[in-house]
Amino acid sequence: MKLAVLFSGGKDSTFALFRAMQKNEIMCLINLVSENTESYMFHTPNIHLAKMQASVIGIPLMISKTKGEKEKELDDLIKAIESAKKKYKIEGIVTGAVASNYQAERIQKICDDLKLKCINPLWHSNPEKYWKEILDNGFEVIISGISAEGLEEEWLGKKIDKENFKKLRELSKKFHFNLAFEGGEAETTVLDCPIFKKKIEILKSEIKYKNYAGVFRILKARLAKK
Repeated sequence: MKLAVLFSGGKDSTFALFRAMQKNEIMCLINLVSENTESYMFHTPNIHLAKMQASVIGIPLMISKTKGEKEKELDDLIKAIESAKKKYKIEGIVTGAVASNYQAERIQKICDDLKLKCINPLWHSNPEKYWKEILDNGFEVIISGISAEGLEEEWLGKKIDKENFKKLRELSKKFHFNLAFEGGEAETTVLDCPIFKKKIEILKSEIKYKNYAGVFRILKARLAKK
């Protein structure tokens, strides 16, 4: 099946792409850049790296912009998907939705209206098993945004390896946040994975943090051999 993937460069959209590539032809990646850092629909920290990520995956990236206004941002998503359908003759859309009914229901409606299949390969994944699969497949994931009690500044920019995952799991139990970050507790950026021909190295970054919320902004990065 010819598909497009809603792609932000975070763990969920990248892992959904990884799964979808195993049995389908991925024609393009669709990336929405939101002006609103509190967007209900779209990942925002380090979204600019999606272009670099797409280049090492080797799949065309279609970038669209949105002001990120609740519900109105869906119109921008519709236009982006319509453009992909017209240009690449796609038959379906892949999302990285894990547990968000808000996102899943709206994307499903858009797909129904455009007569496209909506594919959610991560839907209702068990968070612990999901993280295990990510780590076992060699994904290099860092935390690029946090917004939850229990996640202190030290987590910004931190790589989630198996040891750090154990600490994260304990914090999620203690502070009752979603381990898969589906409640917006944290956002991530993928620096390497099996479908990347090269890995991303961070050269310059900055951290902004206040009251259990913050971002790790990648200011300069380069591609490097694995």
